[in-house]
Amino acid sequence: MNSLSVPSPGEHIVDIHGVPQHYHVAGSGPVCIAHSGGPGVEWEYLRMPHLEEFLTMVYVEPIGTGKSGRLPQHPHGYTIDRYIAHIDGVIDDIGQRSVILLGHSYGGLIAQKYALTRSEKLSGLILYATVTTDGDDFYAEVEPNFQEFLRRHSDAPDLDDVKQAYMQGYRGGASTHDDESVTAIFRQVLPIYFADYWRCEHEFGPLRQEARRAYVIDDGRPNDYRGQLSAIVTPTLVTTGRFDVVSPPRWSQEIHEEINESTLVILEESGHMAHLEDPQEFARVVNDFLDGRPGTAG
Repeated sequence: MNSLSVPSPGEHIVDIHGVPQHYHVAGSGPVCIAHSGGPGVEWEYLRMPHLEEFLTMVYVEPIGTGKSGRLPQHPHGYTIDRYIAHIDGVIDDIGQRSVILLGHSYGGLIAQKYALTRSEKLSGLILYATVTTDGDDFYAEVEPNFQEFLRRHSDAPDLDDVKQAYMQGYRGGASTHDDESVTAIFRQVLPIYFADYWRCEHEFGPLRQEARRAYVIDDGRPNDYRGQLSAIVTPTLVTTGRFDVVSPPRWSQEIHEEINESTLVILEESGHMAHLEDPQEFARVVNDFLDGRPGTAG
C-alpha cells in the first residue's frame, strides 16, 4: 500500500463538515479502517487485538455515537453517504493514499458503496458478516433464522427476554426511539449474534452489559447493492459465521459471486461475531487473504 505516514496510536479527533469525528488507532502494519454496524452501535465491540498484530487498525467511532458528534438534525440524516464522507475525512487525517476497509454488518453496506464509488482509495476490502440490502428482503430472511436459533437454544435461561428484544428490535416498537431504549434492546438480543452465547457467557457477558447503541435514522430508501457489486475491482475478502442469524452465509455467497476479485470464507464455529468467538481463526483468515492479495506490502 502507498502510505504517506503512520497514524500514531491512541484516540484522535478531526472535524468533518462541522461534526467532530473520533477514531482510535492500535497495532502496526498496513492501515485498515474498521467500521462498526448497527447503524448506531458503538465501536468498542469491534476491537480486534489479533488483527492489530499485523495491521494498523483504525476504528471509526461512527457519528451519532459515543464521543463523536451528532448531526444538527439528530437522530435523522445518518445516511451511508454521510458515513462515507467521514471515512474520507479519516483517511485524509491519517495521511493515506489507500487503505484496507473492513465493514462489519451494516458497516459492510457502507464498505460496499465505498468500494463502488472510491476504489482508488482502497488496497483491500473486507466485507464481514454483512448483506447486500437492508430492505424488506433482509428482514424476511432474519425471521426463519431466528426461529432456528430458538430451536437450537430452547433450554437457554433467558430465552424469553431474547425473544421479546427480537420482537422490538427487528419488528419495530414504540419503545425504540431513544438511545437508552435501543441500548437495552441491543443488550437483550445480543445472544442471537453468537453461535452459542450461553456456552461462553462468562466471556461475552461483560460485552452484553457494556455495549451501547444510539438511536440514529437513515431517512432514505433501503440500501440495496444487488446487481451492482460486479463493478467492485478491489481485492475483497467476504466472510461470516456459519451460525450468523442476521447475515447468514447465503448473503456472503451472493456477494462473492458478484465480486470477481473476491475470496469467500465461512467460519464454521461462529455466528455474527467471529472476531470475538474465534479470534485466532478470524485473524488467520484475514492474514491469509492479505498475504495472497497483490500489492499489500509496504
